[in-house]
Amino acid sequence: MARIAGVNIPTNKRVVIGLQYIHGIGASKAQEICTKVGIAAERRVNQLSDAEVLQIREAIDRDYLVEGDLRREVSMNIKRLMDLGCYRGLRHRRGLPVRGQRTHTNARTRKGKPKAIAGKKK
Repeated sequence: MARIAGVNIPTNKRVVIGLQYIHGIGASKAQEICTKVGIAAERRVNQLSDAEVLQIREAIDRDYLVEGDLRREVSMNIKRLMDLGCYRGLRHRRGLPVRGQRTHTNARTRKGKPKAIAGKKK
């Protein structure tokens, strides 16, 4: 089992798909990494040599922000917005949608389980 950026990559999947298990690497970045390193897209993770895994690991460390570092940066950006007290920061603080979505109905993912309001029945 290949271990890249602290994540175990599934051995029976293609390299492009396996790389997407790393937080911060999607389809296009995985394809980009494979072309940089020179690995064919149809190769499987279990067919990679140790040298190729090492090349992939070094390419990711050198060129991309992934896993813990990426999560830390995103949380610091959100914390900065909250400390500033700007509109987006206030929405984060209150646990409401940040990007202008409606909240009268929907928005259940951000707001959580529905809360009953006393005396609301008509």
